[in-house]
Amino acid sequence: MIPNLITIMRLVLVPVTVAMIGRQNWGLAFAAFMVAGISDAVDGFIARRFDMRTVLGAYLDPLADKALLVSIYVTLAVVGMVPGWLAIAVVSRDIMIVSAIVLSWVLDKPMAIKPVFVSKANTAAQIAFAAAVLGGSAFGFPVDPWADEGAAVVAALTVASAGAYLARWLRHMTA
Repeated sequence: MIPNLITIMRLVLVPVTVAMIGRQNWGLAFAAFMVAGISDAVDGFIARRFDMRTVLGAYLDPLADKALLVSIYVTLAVVGMVPGWLAIAVVSRDIMIVSAIVLSWVLDKPMAIKPVFVSKANTAAQIAFAAAVLGGSAFGFPVDPWADEGAAVVAALTVASAGAYLARWLRHMTA
């Protein structure tokens, strides 16, 4: 289906974006990241509007989101554009969530993960901050005046989101 093809294209854009960041080709990195971000909205809209939701899409879409954001934050940290601690926080949250899901399956208490508001806010902040860093680099805007505040917002929402998922998981596992 069309939404799944768009999601697969987003997955293909991940290594392209990473390679462009690695080469410090900020214009192409920003463009690839923006296309990936817009494609996330487009595939979701098409899937909902035309009732094209699939089980494969339900797994592929969050996988593509995680692959993109984790890869971008790690790569931006490696090239010194975001603090390493921020990349560690972003990656650690996702590892924690995936580990909790796997553990719940192993313990025969599978749990469906439904995004909570703080998680959506966290994703939006991560995308906006990465886009701002890439866009600033692509178009020559100084990032330093607001980078610390942006990183702090992303970090706070990342920790809050991890906490919300952990609390939900603990309730589920002890019920």
